[in-house]
Amino acid sequence: MALALSRLGAFSHRHRLAVVLVWLVVLVAGGVGAVTLAGETSSRFDIPGQESTVALDRIGEEFGAGSEGATARVVVVAPDGQTVTTPENAGALGALVAEIGELPGVTSATNPLDPAAPSVNREQTTAYSTVTFDAAPGEVTPAQQEALLDVVEGAGEGGLTVEVTGEATQEPPHVGGPAEAIGVVVALLVLAVTYGALAVAGMNLLSALVGVGIGVMGVTIATGFVDLSSTTPTLAAMLGLAVGIDYALFIITRYRQELRHGSDVGTAIATAVGTAGSAVVTAGLTVVIALAGLFVVGIPFLTQMGVAAAATIVVAVLVALTLVPAALGFLGLRALPRTQRGAAADGGGEAGGRGFLLGWAGTVTRRRVGSLLLAVVALAVISVPFFSMQTTLVQMPPEGSTQARADDLLARGFGEGFNGPLTVLFEGDGAAETAARVTPAVAELDDVVIVTPPIPDADGDAALLTVIPESGPTDPATEQLVADLRAELTDLDGGVQASVTGQTAVSVDVARSLDDALPVYLTLVVGLALVLLVLVFRSILVPLVGVLGFLLTIGASLGATVAVFQWGWLADAVNLDSTGPLISLTPILVIGILFGLAMDYQIFLVSRMHEAHSHGVSPLESIRTGFRQAAPVVVAAALIMSSVFAGFVPAGEATIKSIAFALASGILFDAFVVRMVIVPAALALLGERAWWLPRWLRWLPVLDVEGAALEKAAGRHAERPDLVGATRR
Repeated sequence: MALALSRLGAFSHRHRLAVVLVWLVVLVAGGVGAVTLAGETSSRFDIPGQESTVALDRIGEEFGAGSEGATARVVVVAPDGQTVTTPENAGALGALVAEIGELPGVTSATNPLDPAAPSVNREQTTAYSTVTFDAAPGEVTPAQQEALLDVVEGAGEGGLTVEVTGEATQEPPHVGGPAEAIGVVVALLVLAVTYGALAVAGMNLLSALVGVGIGVMGVTIATGFVDLSSTTPTLAAMLGLAVGIDYALFIITRYRQELRHGSDVGTAIATAVGTAGSAVVTAGLTVVIALAGLFVVGIPFLTQMGVAAAATIVVAVLVALTLVPAALGFLGLRALPRTQRGAAADGGGEAGGRGFLLGWAGTVTRRRVGSLLLAVVALAVISVPFFSMQTTLVQMPPEGSTQARADDLLARGFGEGFNGPLTVLFEGDGAAETAARVTPAVAELDDVVIVTPPIPDADGDAALLTVIPESGPTDPATEQLVADLRAELTDLDGGVQASVTGQTAVSVDVARSLDDALPVYLTLVVGLALVLLVLVFRSILVPLVGVLGFLLTIGASLGATVAVFQWGWLADAVNLDSTGPLISLTPILVIGILFGLAMDYQIFLVSRMHEAHSHGVSPLESIRTGFRQAAPVVVAAALIMSSVFAGFVPAGEATIKSIAFALASGILFDAFVVRMVIVPAALALLGERAWWLPRWLRWLPVLDVEGAALEKAAGRHAERPDLVGATRR
């Protein structure tokens, strides 16, 4: 692989203008395609074939509800001591409903005081109007939303309290806000400090932006042909930008090292792509497999998110292997600070120096037992909240928003469960009679407040029963009620079948499916990590150390996320609007993404240690030598990745917010605790045994990540300038 990649790097250098032009053409074509072919994204998260989803589709067929557009609830509360039915309040309410009914895109707005279908609480202090749009959920335009919000705000200036909530008022996710821009600026500053040259830092960032731009525009084009989640483009942008910057960083850093060793520009590019490029391909492959491996969960929307993000990673790898070396060909020696260019041209080499990081490695390897225990205990303590993690698909609106105030008014007027009703669909001959017969038993279940009379369909072979829980839609008691309902309604007489559905039941089913799939997926990625690292390092104990460290990273990352987003610790620091269960997608996506990124650091750091050891350096000195060479890059990469992810936290939508926080914190835990403390301390403890491979596994193929084939081809294996001063065995 190293030889093939070095030839690709040399080709990109020789034909650098053509390579740059090709990528620009692809970028422009992607932009044109995104503008002309893009479709709408979906905010619906469900699993085809699960009971609640099938029942929802059946309700649309039996009762004609499937043709309705997005809806909103306009909640009206009378002044203290009054009711909404007084002549003055009733008149204002009727005028409000009439005005809403004339808004653009609105097909109907119900009158809460209609005697045929009243929507007023028992005390007659709270009422709501259901507003239906002609657009499907997620497709209500900002102008239509703004018109509704303006009317609601104006109506609230009178004596009535008026707020609005519902799917029709939800804003679409955004990419590229001020917070995300701050993350990119931080990344540029870190690159500038790392390189000591602003031009190289800008080139690194620009190449990553080209890759993520092409990837995201490709996902956008796909929305015109495939029903993708609204979260998918944001996830692809977040991950593609972070890894794109890092992969370019790996190659540029190795290129600069080769220049300092006296290589000419063409040779340095070929060697950098053959060595660091091999690590980039291996690391990118782990991310791609981890994301594409989400298909084993069996949830289509999650598979689509994983495949879209994986495709963006592939683009980032291709950019790093072709566009970056082409750009380096234009920069030449200017990739080095001005003070180092003369020494590089004379083959002055690279000073070993101690520096802070080398001192860090010396301290960790000398005090290996204490360092290892301290790091493991610290991550274990941070992981404690993980064991109380709760998940849901119900997204809570931001505190202080009209949606949050409306939900609060509905909960106070009708009960907490009103915001998360459960629907039971009865199908079969005598469905309505069976529903009426079981209603008393349903009403006796724990956490049930109200059971409405059954509503039959036009043919009489289906009926709907609405169950209002006492608890809210994200409460564990509601999840238990779903299970109790299903247990109560099994084996009904007369062949009638009952299905529990509604958005709350869908959320419960998806959350349970994801929780059940989590151990399977974790086992998959851990097994993959072991196999991959055994192939890369031809060792058993090094992969075990890396994988156990990854498990600590996952525990600490999700533990910190639970503490902040579920318990509310440091909530103000991340601009958290409300606390509660994590979005169901968070754990499994975080595991998949962090797996790939953790393996990035493991491969890049430990491969330099393995490279030194394979050249005859003693085990302890190989750790320090490899650490000195690779740790600066890992530090920069971790700071960049965490900054990019953190940029999506302050203003991110609910689905992305917790994922971005978990990734940002997980990167810091993995890079600065696992890879820079636990790994060197554990390898120092193991000594020569760290690189032991059983005889019965020596048939495994050799993945030449360090580029040994290049050294042999160039006759450079006799003495490495970067290993001078290291102790030989």
